[in-house]
Amino acid sequence: MSGAGGGGVFRALRVRDFRLFVLGQIVSVAGTWMMVVAQDWLVLGLTGGSATALGTVTALQFAPLLLFTLYGGRLADRYDKRALLTAANVLSCALALVLALLVLAGAVQLWHVYAFACALGMVNSVEVPARMAFVGELVGSELLPNASALSAAYFNVARVVGPALSGLLISAAGVGWVMLLNAASYAATVVALRLMRGGAGRPRPRPGRVRVVDGLKAAGRFDLVVPLVLVAVVSLFGLNFQLTLPLLAARVHHAGAGTFGVVTAVFAAGSLVAALLTTVRRGRPSARLVAGAAVAFGVLEACVGLVASYGPSLVLLFLTGGASIFFVQAANHRVQLGVPPELRGRVLALYTLILQGSTPLGALLVGVLAERWGVRWGFLVGGLVSLAAGVAALAVGRRGGDGPGDGDAEEDGHGTVPDGPVTREREPSGERTRP
Repeated sequence: MSGAGGGGVFRALRVRDFRLFVLGQIVSVAGTWMMVVAQDWLVLGLTGGSATALGTVTALQFAPLLLFTLYGGRLADRYDKRALLTAANVLSCALALVLALLVLAGAVQLWHVYAFACALGMVNSVEVPARMAFVGELVGSELLPNASALSAAYFNVARVVGPALSGLLISAAGVGWVMLLNAASYAATVVALRLMRGGAGRPRPRPGRVRVVDGLKAAGRFDLVVPLVLVAVVSLFGLNFQLTLPLLAARVHHAGAGTFGVVTAVFAAGSLVAALLTTVRRGRPSARLVAGAAVAFGVLEACVGLVASYGPSLVLLFLTGGASIFFVQAANHRVQLGVPPELRGRVLALYTLILQGSTPLGALLVGVLAERWGVRWGFLVGGLVSLAAGVAALAVGRRGGDGPGDGDAEEDGHGTVPDGPVTREREPSGERTRP
């Protein structure tokens, strides 16, 4: 793989197929974030600003991840990832188009939004683990930390541009046209996937069956269990920004669609800065770094709940956005680089199940909390619980020590899995850096 060992923030972009993938994703994800703002604003308009309805939409969109993501990871390890991603994006386009036409025709009802959110969640239960594992196959283990960080960077570029454009377009043309643009944006990813050449995304021949249980067993090591549990707690209570940001804009700052776009874009800008900082990572993050990132995130999110003024709130949202992506990336890299490539689809499916599958319950809990006590309490409670979880993970890490397989060091200088009995028996070929 040419240039794999070179330096630079954008070194993974030297891989042609990854460049195509990034270009397609930037357009598609920007459309998705435009859709997020439009959908939230539509729900608030249909219900008179109901936090419970908004929480229900979020819950329905992520609930399928609880049921189908592990199976989606099995599909990702067994079948052509490029074909899976193509099919998922075509289905997402069709769903978005139907909802957009309902809105433009003035026939949309709240149950339509509920049904769309649930159907999109079912598609995402296959798309997300396939996409995350696909990046590793495009660039290989050596470039994986850089490629993963760049993926987070383009995601947050789109997260800045999408909401800002969405706010302007909602004000100028209405929610329906924004949703129609989102439907068209999926074509960019489909075209990029079909332009790729070589064997990217196709599974290597493997002895025996591809079983979900093998991924669960691989994730059962202490050095993987601790970050996975930490991600579960922080996601459940702290990472509910799809719900809390629109409520913050509407109820605390009494803003319209344009200002809501600004609030979301500021949060995403902080995430983008953090994502770019993590591109310099070359190895597997330590357990202490993951736990420390959770502590920092908890402190900042709690501060958002304590501040009511618009200006200071934006500054804290910028910092909170950065802390959230730094934590998620550190946990992702620690988990993903702790297992061999042939198991990544299933282990990443478990990671996705924990990260996003907790969202339905978290959204409902925070929605009820915001309805009764106010949205600022949602930030405060989420931050304090995340802080406590990070401190607990630090304490558990000290008590557990740095035993075999804990992998707190930069294992081999290339971001690959640590040497140890479990890894060796699951890597008969020894090919840890080939995509």
